[in-house]
Amino acid sequence: MILLALLFALLLLLLLGPILPSISQTNRLPPSPVALPIIGHFHLLSALLHRSFHRLAARHGPLLSLRLGSAVWIVASTPDLAREFLKNNELCFTSHGTSAAISRLTYGYSSLAFTPYGPYWKFVKKLTMNELLSTRPLAEFGELRAREYRQFLRLLFRKAQSGAGEAVNLSAELPKMLNNMVVRMMLGSNSNTTPTSSDDDDGRAEEARIVLHQVTEIFMELNLADFFWFCRKLDLQGCQKRIDAIFRRFDALAEKFITEREQLVKRGKHVKKKGDNNNDNNDSSNSEEKAPFLDVLLGIMDHEDAGMNLTRDHIKALLLDLLTAGTDTTSTAIEWTLAELINHPKVLETAREEIDRVVGNTRLVRESDGPDLPYIQAIIKESLRLHPPTPLVSRKCVKDCEIGNYIIPANATVFINTWAMGRDPNNWESPLDFWPERFLQAHEGGKNDLQRDVRGGHFELLPFGFGRRMCPGMNLAIQILPTLVAAIIQCFDLKVKGSSSDRSDGDDAVLNMEERPGISAPRLHNLVCFPVARFSPLNIMDL
Repeated sequence: MILLALLFALLLLLLLGPILPSISQTNRLPPSPVALPIIGHFHLLSALLHRSFHRLAARHGPLLSLRLGSAVWIVASTPDLAREFLKNNELCFTSHGTSAAISRLTYGYSSLAFTPYGPYWKFVKKLTMNELLSTRPLAEFGELRAREYRQFLRLLFRKAQSGAGEAVNLSAELPKMLNNMVVRMMLGSNSNTTPTSSDDDDGRAEEARIVLHQVTEIFMELNLADFFWFCRKLDLQGCQKRIDAIFRRFDALAEKFITEREQLVKRGKHVKKKGDNNNDNNDSSNSEEKAPFLDVLLGIMDHEDAGMNLTRDHIKALLLDLLTAGTDTTSTAIEWTLAELINHPKVLETAREEIDRVVGNTRLVRESDGPDLPYIQAIIKESLRLHPPTPLVSRKCVKDCEIGNYIIPANATVFINTWAMGRDPNNWESPLDFWPERFLQAHEGGKNDLQRDVRGGHFELLPFGFGRRMCPGMNLAIQILPTLVAAIIQCFDLKVKGSSSDRSDGDDAVLNMEERPGISAPRLHNLVCFPVARFSPLNIMDL
């Protein structure tokens, strides 16, 4: 489809060439592959952009420029270059790229992730961190997350107990669970006041999962309308039609969330006190759960003196941000980690030995156990190194910037290939091996990886980006990833058989580790497992 569209665009350009404005050129761009007339480097790119960039960098160097129609793309593939763009020259790269899909689905760039750097971005960033994603509110939501972990494990336990065992599609169930968690953080956790706790809970969670899947895919598609002005009205690929359909679907879902919450607030219902859940252990010492984030947003919208004009569309854009970051990227990271553990049984065995030694089998792993589980933490780091939830950290150049001997022009889009840096032998010993021990010991012939972390302090490992525009949900992900992975492998063996594998090892399948297009480069195949309870009897309800 894209090739036919490009051929049509080329023909149209040849016909209109004499009246088209010339595109300004600069001889100080980074090195570039040979480009085709008009279309530039489109023919060199695949749907998996991070892999295309990696191949081009291997041939043309770690800093290169690409032209796609009238757009300029810059690709950087080393930690030193990442530091130059994201730290040393951060003020030149404080915004994200633009596209028809992003503009429409974020309500005119109103989301935290995609709004231009400025007063509105500073306002919503401070609000989101203070009320939802910094250390204090995350601690206040600790009990809520613990309940969701247990609910998910109960699901696996029911599948394990159903006769010969029932398969679980973790690629579907993980996003549902995380969607419920994020929605309850935004809308409140009281089962009597939360829309997602009603009988249509599963249906709404599934609808959200499907919509978010579509959003993340369309964000990464190469839409010719973003690169050729004369294609904007033609919709040669049908992208705009799909963008509008996804927008209507998400807008209806977001409107339900907001409307139902408004109705509940009007009826005077509030979140539950912590002591109202006597059957659940908690991981927080607070006496009351955090007020729902959506209530805070609605309160600001209703008050003109709040310091910033917050509209209903702004709130919907923020909902999209939080659902995407909290559901898609986090579930993808968990899925990749579990897949690596299934394919590396010795690593899995070592992880279980650590859990059994530190936690035992009389209670579930808690978030507070994290510092005492260094091998689990190393597994998470290793998975994020090989499968970063943001394989490409992108920025928009807001003004001309000199990097080395090159000029990066204003409005160019810069991509930091974190996926490639995590697999570069110049940065890592045996980079393609899944080897968590690299983060626990100094090893002969390699760098000491002991101090490398995922919070942005080491530019060869940037799964959440760096600087002002790094992922605001990093703190939440760092809480969820080790806890949920550890709890799953503490309680269950995950047996894999069938279509998600590409080869067999005895009775169990070895997972295919191919990727599909998407913001977080998720697995191509669904992770379908048969959970087998490790403890008999295993009463998760009481753990």
